[in-house]
Amino acid sequence: MSRDFPEPDWKILRELSKVALDRYCGRVLTDIAAISDDASRSRHERYGRIYELVRNRDRALAKIFDGLTRSTAFFHLTMIADLDLLTDEEMSRFSEDTREGIQDWLEVTRNR
Repeated sequence: MSRDFPEPDWKILRELSKVALDRYCGRVLTDIAAISDDASRSRHERYGRIYELVRNRDRALAKIFDGLTRSTAFFHLTMIADLDLLTDEEMSRFSEDTREGIQDWLEVTRNR
């Protein structure tokens, strides 16, 4: 993978990052609902768990989606791919070099 993120891939990422962000938020809301519906815990316990979840997920959201520039695009896309926030069809829109670079990076980081 070259150091430069290809312009066509950059355009795709800017479009699909909105899709990935929506999916990420949907997962968080699903997790919040599960905690909220857990009648085995007190309301205060549920509130605390939801607060902690939102705080942690907000930090992750910022890391994944904030500051998206072409120079950081590869790393943002890697984090998005690591969380399976894009479908195989959506990932197939990126160039082969980008997809291979993402796959290689994920294999290295997952095998640590």
